[in-house]
Amino acid sequence: MRKTVVITGGNSGIGLSMAHELARMGATVCLACRDQGKAAAARDEILQRTPGAQVELYKLDLSSFAAIHAFVQAFAQRHDRLDALINNAGAVPIRQQFTQDGFELQFGGNYLGPFLLTHLLLPLLQVAADEGGPGQGDARIVHLSSIAHNLGRIELDTAKGRKPYRVLPAYAQSKLGNLMFSHTLARKLPAGITSQAMHPGGVASPIYRELPRWQYALMRPFLIGPERPGKLAAELAIGAQRRGENGGYFSIQHPRIVSSTAKDLALQEALYKQSCVWADVEPLPEQVRTRQAVKPA
Repeated sequence: MRKTVVITGGNSGIGLSMAHELARMGATVCLACRDQGKAAAARDEILQRTPGAQVELYKLDLSSFAAIHAFVQAFAQRHDRLDALINNAGAVPIRQQFTQDGFELQFGGNYLGPFLLTHLLLPLLQVAADEGGPGQGDARIVHLSSIAHNLGRIELDTAKGRKPYRVLPAYAQSKLGNLMFSHTLARKLPAGITSQAMHPGGVASPIYRELPRWQYALMRPFLIGPERPGKLAAELAIGAQRRGENGGYFSIQHPRIVSSTAKDLALQEALYKQSCVWADVEPLPEQVRTRQAVKPA
């Protein structure tokens, strides 16, 4: 059966490379993007490279809870199951901005939006997880974190704004949140659904579009192309060799360090419970589940 995969922000950069690789692997690629013009151009590029690929476009703005609900409703009208979700989209605004629900944009769009999206898509992931019997199937969630999570601190009082606003602490907190959410899901998800996180490396990507030109020019020689992280994400999402792996953290480049903060179970739980309140979702119960050893990548 053809796998169905949702990629947030799959119209450029790393997300587009993921989409190319997934299309090559035979998946139905669902591009969930804010800019539908860019999404259409991405679909054309994918079809040029992989004729006959199945590519669907959906409108999704992760900075709006209402838009996230609308996307899930639209997706569920076309699909009764989901094999993999890749939480890829992110933003790094150099000036403080806010989501439609009043959260600082990096915390709200990079972390809290994917948090809500993941919970709303769990029923469709559960269908894939139960194929062949309860918990006997294979559904997966992949989160884009960053090595910058090591600089992050969870400061819940900054969720709705920072004074002063500093872009790196805000970004690092959002990426720490992504990794902690992945670890939390690895403990809480029922059998048949797994959660993994990855650092894509320093990638030449539109995420840096708001940086001053001189600053990007200094960074550019040290950045890699999006192809390698795209392949890793696709492998984690549907690769047969990754089936059953749960709770891992992967990176294209060294070092592959996971901060002690990201492993703090009490802090994971505090962030999770507060995020459920903010996103207005029911918390998942704790599952009695072992974490399968993962291969370094």
